[in-house]
Amino acid sequence: MTADSVTSTAFDTCTTVAAPLVLDVDGTLLRTDLLHETAIAYVKANPLGLIFLVWWLIQGKAVLKRKLAERVRLDVETLPINAELDAYARLEHSNGRTVCLATAADELLAIRLAQRFDFVSFVMASNGRRNLKGATKASALRERFPDGFAYAGDSRADLHVWAEASSIVLAGANAATARKARALGKPVEADFSRPRLGLRGWAKALRLHQWAKNVLVFLPLVLGGLFTDLAAWTNAVLAFLALGVLASATYLINDIWDIEDDRQHWTKRNRPLASGLMTVKQAAIVTPLAFAVSLALGAMVGPAVVAVLLAYLVLTLCYSFGFKRKPVLDAFTLALLFTLRLVLGIAAVGVVPSPWLLVFSMFLFTSLSFAKRQTEVLRLVEKKQDTGDKISGRGYFVTDAPFILAMGVSCGMASILIMVLYLTQDALLVDFYGNPDWLWAIPAMLFLWLSRIWMLSQRGELLDDPVVFAMRDPKSLMLCAGLGLFFVMACLGLPY
Repeated sequence: MTADSVTSTAFDTCTTVAAPLVLDVDGTLLRTDLLHETAIAYVKANPLGLIFLVWWLIQGKAVLKRKLAERVRLDVETLPINAELDAYARLEHSNGRTVCLATAADELLAIRLAQRFDFVSFVMASNGRRNLKGATKASALRERFPDGFAYAGDSRADLHVWAEASSIVLAGANAATARKARALGKPVEADFSRPRLGLRGWAKALRLHQWAKNVLVFLPLVLGGLFTDLAAWTNAVLAFLALGVLASATYLINDIWDIEDDRQHWTKRNRPLASGLMTVKQAAIVTPLAFAVSLALGAMVGPAVVAVLLAYLVLTLCYSFGFKRKPVLDAFTLALLFTLRLVLGIAAVGVVPSPWLLVFSMFLFTSLSFAKRQTEVLRLVEKKQDTGDKISGRGYFVTDAPFILAMGVSCGMASILIMVLYLTQDALLVDFYGNPDWLWAIPAMLFLWLSRIWMLSQRGELLDDPVVFAMRDPKSLMLCAGLGLFFVMACLGLPY
């Protein structure tokens, strides 16, 4: 090839006993796209770098990829791979077949990636001047392998390459692309279908289980005595749905932003984006649509609800882009987000806000946020046994464990005290309780639950999120049921 053509970099040589097996990378050998990965990493390190991304893209995709490859040190070892294709290529290599990579990614990044796969003989990739994709890749491979080659790909652009190949390997191609590839009349060596995201995958990516936290929206309605007000219930339900859709969109943004850190986490690495089950492109399409739906639902209730939703959005983005890496501020922000759920409920049903309730919420959820961080710190201690380590994507070190414990427990006990003050200064003075004395059981139940959360956290038996844990923990559910029972008894005025 000439100096202007796509670079081919040799790693080793082997005797060819069959047509060389050429593997595409993006969406094929990898369950992700290297351009998306490097762009996210670059913007994450340089927020104003969006301007440069646009400028480089104007100059051409090859230039954009080279600039990003020069500036981003991507952790290629944690990128999700197509395990079936990887095993197939290893088997073919062990049988003496030449295996190489031909990718539209920049060669600087492609060469580093190839070192992860010991069966790769050489790499063909974009070089900053030409983008090795579609017809360009087909021409380069025809020149490199005049006697034929097998090609593994996944996208419509790969149809150009399959037209020149002697055989086809389908690796993650959708049904339409697979049909067009088979219509070329070339033999299909293997077909490794991409795992379907499906309803379960979407539910996991959108964190629908986290919508349970939004039940707080209904609390002002209940405490305000609007049990029989149909209009209040309608507004509360719309606010609940609006917040749920908005929260799901922000979860996608958070997962895109933290995709590298999540791959190093013991549970978050299984999330659809981190694992490659969902693509960054899919998330980027769904997110703005979800924002629009959320604000439309909020507008059906009123401008106050829209204002709270926007405040929630701004605060969540601040948390995702920076606050989560600031010790203490991260826990405070999470507590504020929980409290905004109450504020949303207040705005939706139009009840008079209780300062005691809002302050109680801040202390309670600050405590639970610290419990989540304590779990992460203790997991890191258990995993690495190195007091100098820092939680990936967070601002805490393992040596912060005693401080987190003290802050979390003290905030939890403070929330119980504020609950008592709320009862004496607010709740017990409301006339819709038939027998408000039953409400005194609530601080006791809360004390038992918080004590359980922190005891399990200190033992390392707590899951990442205390709220999610509580929804699955039988003892927590019993305490919650008891709390609800005492509240109903207070409302009905049942005697002792």
